[in-house]
Amino acid sequence: MLKKVLTGVAMLGSLALVATGCGGSSDSGDGSSDSGGVIKVGFAQTGSESGWRSANTESMKEAFSKENGFDLVFNAADNDPAAQIAAVRSFINQGVDAIVIAPIVEDGWDDVLNEAKEADIPVILEDRTVSSSDDLYAAWVGDDFTKEGETAGQWAADTFGDTATKLVVLEGTTGSAPANDRATGFDSAIEGTKIEKIDSQTGEFTRDGGKKVMEGFLQKYGVDGIDLVFAHNDDMALGAIEAIEAAGGTPGEDIKIVSIDAVHDGMQALVDGKINFIVECNPLLGDQAAELVKSVLNDESVDKQTFAVDQSFTQDQAAKVLDSRPY
Repeated sequence: MLKKVLTGVAMLGSLALVATGCGGSSDSGDGSSDSGGVIKVGFAQTGSESGWRSANTESMKEAFSKENGFDLVFNAADNDPAAQIAAVRSFINQGVDAIVIAPIVEDGWDDVLNEAKEADIPVILEDRTVSSSDDLYAAWVGDDFTKEGETAGQWAADTFGDTATKLVVLEGTTGSAPANDRATGFDSAIEGTKIEKIDSQTGEFTRDGGKKVMEGFLQKYGVDGIDLVFAHNDDMALGAIEAIEAAGGTPGEDIKIVSIDAVHDGMQALVDGKINFIVECNPLLGDQAAELVKSVLNDESVDKQTFAVDQSFTQDQAAKVLDSRPY
């Protein structure tokens, strides 16, 4: 295991938020390695399912740019685990210098990570984690999903813990690290309170998915039968808002909403009173990932885990920072 020597996480600079496509592409000219010191990196992204993911993709593309000495081969798998594993195998076959993966799900990575290890290609995990042995990857950089869930759950416990409260959950992609860990953190925080989870279903981290799942909950329980929504990300919360409004309810009042991400649209909904509390999940991980790649290729010791800095926001706090947010 690599020694832990890196410390701290710095907040990153502003980046434009631009939507990205789901197919594979390359930011390099001919995609070939360069003998002039250029580092060829394959990046396997999950897809473009949310505003958070778009900001994350732009952060990675900017950090792994030609100007910074990289030749980036980019692939977004449209949230298809098999397609993402195939992309990583393609990177290995192309002989890249390093591979960065934002794993769609935690399981199923052993074989391809062993193939990368046998090819002497280091792997950096970005954003999400895997269940494979940690000797199959060099390092991970991302957000503390369990802590995010705990922070959201603690707000719910503080706000509703002494009152009988009917909770529904909009889960992220089944089997993904953020969905698993945010659920664990939230559940631990509300344990022993009067909050009752009456239903939970995946909305795949998408706005449309959140809307459809919330529509089903509303048909089943009615506006009066749901007090609180915990959405694993802002996009699903925004979809839930549409569903609640279509059902004649007032989001943020009739049904309270707590979510995770703090992307611009989510923060605007918080300022507007349609979401009640948001926990940040910082998507700007590119610079840290790029530095890890350089350090690993230089045989330098690195932390096995590097965490980004996350905040949380009430309505008043969101109003103060909304205009200055980089994503």
